[in-house]
Amino acid sequence: MKKILLLGAGLVSKPLVRYLLQKGFAVTVASRTLSKAEALLDGRPNGKAKAWTVEDRPGLKALVKETDLAVSLLPATHHVLVAEECIAHKKLMVTTSYVSPAMRALDNAAKAAGILILNEIGVDPGIDHMSAMKIIHRVQGAGGRIASFRSYCGGLPAPEANTNPWGYKFSWSPRGVMTAAKNSARYLKDGQEVNIPGPELFADMHLLPVPGLGELEAYPNRDSMGYIDLYGLRGARTVFRGTLRNKGWCAAMKPIVNSGLLDDKEKDLKGLTFKKFSSSILSKPLDPRPMAWLEWLGIFTDERLPLQKGSPLDIMVARMVEKMSYAEGERDLLVMHHEFIAEYPKGRSERITSTLIDFGIPHGDSSMARTVSLPAAMAARLILEGKIKATGVHIPVTPAIYEPVLKELEDMENGIHFKETTVNLQAA
Repeated sequence: MKKILLLGAGLVSKPLVRYLLQKGFAVTVASRTLSKAEALLDGRPNGKAKAWTVEDRPGLKALVKETDLAVSLLPATHHVLVAEECIAHKKLMVTTSYVSPAMRALDNAAKAAGILILNEIGVDPGIDHMSAMKIIHRVQGAGGRIASFRSYCGGLPAPEANTNPWGYKFSWSPRGVMTAAKNSARYLKDGQEVNIPGPELFADMHLLPVPGLGELEAYPNRDSMGYIDLYGLRGARTVFRGTLRNKGWCAAMKPIVNSGLLDDKEKDLKGLTFKKFSSSILSKPLDPRPMAWLEWLGIFTDERLPLQKGSPLDIMVARMVEKMSYAEGERDLLVMHHEFIAEYPKGRSERITSTLIDFGIPHGDSSMARTVSLPAAMAARLILEGKIKATGVHIPVTPAIYEPVLKELEDMENGIHFKETTVNLQAA
């Protein structure tokens, strides 16, 4: 029986653990909170829970040494630590996070050890790569080229669960969402490179009509320029990756991000109320909409802060977890939408759209948990079965990875699948 180590027992890990246990793997879940790890295993005889923290390097070494493949669902900053142990002990590894420069620097060492470290095999990144490359490779295989590529993704409340002013609830870490809100962005538009500094991220917004959902707000997601080479898009005039939110998000988030409320520098908070905390940060009142959002969140109350020391970001995250989590039985929604302009010889061109709309299961798995963790689980199985044979640091942009994973996602119960349309632009 092949052994798999899961590091982390957070919000998205349950479908992965269930899948791997059902497929007959011996799964060890290592988490800071032992009870969370035990709950994921649901008493299955091929599961084992371990109490472990990222500060325990000897413990990590022992855990990795005993496994065949490690899946890291830890915060992204810890993946390199895990990768170093996997290389040292020649163990395979899977993560759902973006490849950092430090992780990329381990490519040669991983190849020398004869192991694969597969990253970005979640939803965004992950399913976005795989579903886009499936179409890009198909167009290129037919002799065409991609002239324009736009890709969007967002995790949102289902319409009936959209019950707060923010139009948002958290199916994964609020800290990750709020940290990403401060990122700068870069993309290609009509042949020109566009650079957006972090403070102006939410000013660069456009409305995107999504079939079946109506209009959503879209704003740039990180650095799209890197995908030109990664996806084989040399010669494309537009390459854009964006994040989707409900209407109103960008106008309110821009002043909130730039107010200092999301700063991560630690402060002495002893004895402060939310009102005193917010007054110490906000030099002047914000516009009515963000002020109303913050008031609903409880940032101006006389309630004592939950921490005596921490950053403004810590306080905001704590409040968001309390006020913006999903209630029992509520559904979330995952939206992914690609738009391609494909050009072929003899002047033919077409617009291809590919849309995924996936809802969480009431009283079951969230869509975010399913779409993040199931691709990682499926890839782990394929790697251990010898069906994915690469070595080094990789992401899922090759047919050997994306074809079987996308097919299994589509074929499973409550399948995760895209609806595709193609329009001949000359005819249109």
